[in-house]
This record gives sequence, structure tokens and C-alpha cells, in this order.
Amino acid sequence: MNKNVLGVAFVLTALAGLSGCAGDKPENPVDYFTFNDQPLVRDVVDDMTKKEVLQVGGQPSSVINRSVEPGTCNNYILNNDGHQQPYYVSFNSADRVDSKGFMTCQQMEENARARARVLGY
Repeated sequence: MNKNVLGVAFVLTALAGLSGCAGDKPENPVDYFTFNDQPLVRDVVDDMTKKEVLQVGGQPSSVINRSVEPGTCNNYILNNDGHQQPYYVSFNSADRVDSKGFMTCQQMEENARARARVLGY
């Protein structure tokens, strides 16, 4: 097997393991590599204000009110060479970023509800 293919497989496996530890968000590490130059992915960090996020990423395609915890969530569609990917930026009740990732707000909310059921809160 080609050494480059083995190297890429190792890196992707390691990243998949790390992303599982980083917040239980089932995400494809290839999405990060494909879209890491997008301003929302590259520049938005936890605790940024909603206003700062809008300056970086522009208007979202939709906004939802969160149901598990107080706050809102912005849905975006990232584009790179014809490939589209949903991306969410979630805000707490103080309008500060508390999470983001390669899924829709609805998927993030479903995951949060499932965690709440498992953890009993």
C-alpha cells in the first residue's frame, strides 16, 4: 500500500478519535480539511459575540431558537468547488458562541436532546 495513503488514513483516524473526545460531535474530519479556509471555520471561536460572527460569516441561511438550552443557532451552507456542507454556530443566552460544527442546528439540537436523555437532565 502506498505510504501516502497510510499516512492520510492514520491522520484521519487520529482526528476522528480526537473529535470524539472534544465534544461528542459526530463529524467527518474530511469536512474540516475541505472547509478549513472558510471564514466561519477558520475565524469563529468560542465566546465571540453574535455581531462578530455576522461580520465574519454574513447572514445565516436560517436561525432557530434552541430548545435544550437557552439561546439561538445560525445555520450556514459552506461551499467549496461545488461541494456544499451545512455548518452551525450556536449562541448561548448572552449571544456568545458556545459551539459550532459541520451539521445543521437541528442535528445539533437532536444530539443535545439525546445527551440530556442519557444523562437524565
